[in-house]
Amino acid sequence: MAVRVDKGAGVAVLTLDRPDRLNAIDLGTAAELISAWREFRFDDTVRAIVVTGAGGRAFCTGIDRGAEVPQPDSPYMVDDPLATIGPKANGLWKPVIAAVNGIACGGAFYLLGESEFVVADEEATFFDPHTTYGMVSAYESVYLAQRMPFGEVARMALMGTAERISARRAYEVGLVSEVTPPGGALAAAVGCATVIASYPAEAVQGTVRALWQAQEATRAAALAHAPQLVSLGNLPDERQAELFAARRPGGFRTR
Repeated sequence: MAVRVDKGAGVAVLTLDRPDRLNAIDLGTAAELISAWREFRFDDTVRAIVVTGAGGRAFCTGIDRGAEVPQPDSPYMVDDPLATIGPKANGLWKPVIAAVNGIACGGAFYLLGESEFVVADEEATFFDPHTTYGMVSAYESVYLAQRMPFGEVARMALMGTAERISARRAYEVGLVSEVTPPGGALAAAVGCATVIASYPAEAVQGTVRALWQAQEATRAAALAHAPQLVSLGNLPDERQAELFAARRPGGFRTR
């Protein structure tokens, strides 16, 4: 199983458990995430959820480059296997807190973008590699634009792999709500989730729904354009693979 769920005291911890792949998401992992979120909808013992990544090196590095995703032969229809991996996409209105350790990049923002808030340890880093490898950052940029100032989102999306955002900078621009010492993000997130889980569930879930309602129209309208932008702007898969294979590890700066 690529997704592990541990429960206790009203809180479930959902862990992406592919540390050998830096918790990248293949089609099987995507299916497991969807199943987990849907199960939480019916499990009244779970009142708050923490999502994290195993292994310490990464929270999630987005889509697994080895995943084969068949596409319709039309610019008007794009199948994105990550489009439905988040809690809100699956109709879950219980609070979700992300605990970020290590790298969070690319498709990780589908999960961070649908969490109520993010806790990160001070060694965590965030970046969006899409443009570097000839891909449009559409979904990711929409999610980030709900949390960060426009200029910061634009810089992250356009700089690609050349720049990583530190946990401290992510806190300064609003992506992260708390920075912990190394290794402390999960415990801090579980602590928050435990407090929230102790409150009346109806009030908590109503508050979650109200918070998302405040920005839902803008988000939905922006995401509606994402498939066509990806279809028009992405390089062919073969060229993306060439750029990815030619990458130079360590050639970035952190701010």
